[in-house]
Amino acid sequence: MQKKKRILLKVGSNTLTKETNNISRGKIEDIANQIAKLKDSYEFIIVSSGAIAVAKQFVKLESKQSEIFIKQALASIGQPHLIRIYQEIFREYGLLSSQCLLSYSDFEKQESKTNIVNTINVLVDNNYIPIINENDTVATDEIKFGDNDKLAALTAVLLNVDLLIIATNTNGIYTKESIKNNSPKTIEEVTNFEALKNEVVNSKSSHGSGGMQSKIEAAAVAKKSNIETWIVNGLQDNFITDAFKNKVPFTKIK
Repeated sequence: MQKKKRILLKVGSNTLTKETNNISRGKIEDIANQIAKLKDSYEFIIVSSGAIAVAKQFVKLESKQSEIFIKQALASIGQPHLIRIYQEIFREYGLLSSQCLLSYSDFEKQESKTNIVNTINVLVDNNYIPIINENDTVATDEIKFGDNDKLAALTAVLLNVDLLIIATNTNGIYTKESIKNNSPKTIEEVTNFEALKNEVVNSKSSHGSGGMQSKIEAAAVAKKSNIETWIVNGLQDNFITDAFKNKVPFTKIK
């Protein structure tokens, strides 16, 4: 049997909510549908934001604590709901899923790294799709600045994936000039990474905390380990399968 290629798919809050204030079940169905079509050739690991966005749908927390603690509490409330939605929808497509919560300290200790790799390999070998999020209840790094982009890149490197796909709300990275002219033009293939850094216009997304800068930083982490990164418009239906067929504009960082 030919070995399946391993893809790490990172889905941000803006993609999961389709830029609204609610998690889009339709978007999770779209992801499940595509994975079901590709599962004979590819194995998937998902890094998913969205726990805070889920909680905000039905909870308003009152507190004198700082905003970061409120967000951590929201993440704690929202995470089980987020995983339940994934599990329900994935099951409809014949897919099994599991939850993994990681924090940056896990990447600093060799023992933790080995445990993560071994656990995720067991899950994937048994056809479970690990759904990873930052352990926001105890960690604040991605809440503050990353929307899981950096977490996705570190996980991609640790698990030695073949491809990192970052789903966002644009058709990849646009040239700075085209954004100035209000006619966004996608940089389709990146060979000069240093030149790419100069093209980035740093704007934060409405739900996410990353913006394009954190995606470039994630791609840099992946690139050091010779992992290709695709930055794709996750708001579109079939964004993974269409990218494979080159039907849509997106950025490929070789």
